[in-house]
Amino acid sequence: MTASPDSGLSPQARLAFETATALAEVLPASEPLAAGDPQPGTEHVTGLFAGAAVADLTGAVTGRIAVLVGEELVAALKSSPMGGLDLAAAVQPALDAAASALGAQASAARGLDLALVLDELVGGTGPFTAVPLLGSGIAAAVLVPDTTLETAATVQASGGAAGGPSAASPAAEAVAAPAGAAVAPVPAGMPIPQVPPAGAPGYENVTSLAGRRGIEMLHGVEMEVTVELGRTRMPVRELLALAPGTVIALDRAAGSPADLLVNGRLIARGEVVVVDEDFGLRITEILDQQALA
Repeated sequence: MTASPDSGLSPQARLAFETATALAEVLPASEPLAAGDPQPGTEHVTGLFAGAAVADLTGAVTGRIAVLVGEELVAALKSSPMGGLDLAAAVQPALDAAASALGAQASAARGLDLALVLDELVGGTGPFTAVPLLGSGIAAAVLVPDTTLETAATVQASGGAAGGPSAASPAAEAVAAPAGAAVAPVPAGMPIPQVPPAGAPGYENVTSLAGRRGIEMLHGVEMEVTVELGRTRMPVRELLALAPGTVIALDRAAGSPADLLVNGRLIARGEVVVVDEDFGLRITEILDQQALA
């Protein structure tokens, strides 16, 4: 179970906590994360982190939501044996979960320079709520505009199309973690660390979890897998002349294996098969053992 918020929180703050809890359960991390105390956001919040992504919200609740992540995740994505991975794509499922808790849907996430996050989120000066995600330190943070939280709380209170638990539901008191997450509860009365100003003493490396980096934290990140039969080059006049029934010759002989590419990188080869009524690929050769280690 995750830590439950103080019973005296406003509906907006409680909803921010639930949103952060939903995101924490899906965000790639080397250890279980738990949502800390929601708090008014300041311009200092981005100074603790190494990367950021933001997504627009659609549906009954609109606005934007942002997630700030530490150096650990940014470095793991950059050094992946599959090649550099996109932060926005890696955190998309987490932003989807957070949007659902708000009663909305998240659009395609986009990575942002940390200096631009608040401009994108609230126009640079609007009020927002920050919720730290806690492991051994402050591993990440969720930022939600206060206007978005107010709208979401109103929608949920009125029984509208909300995707997360309502403020009055038992789920608001404690949100169950997925199997295997084993997030330890925060004992009653124990203070939860707040997000300090950038450069505060003792927090210079707060996002670093030494010795726990590695590809293991990326195991849940979805990647684009493509099977390629072959390629060719054509002048524009031939492309414009394409019509149903046209046969295009590829640079590969009949019976040759097809390529398996992960995020555009050649990983394996195999033969095309039919599984029920769908095409599939039977792997015959792994070309990059390190990438699959």
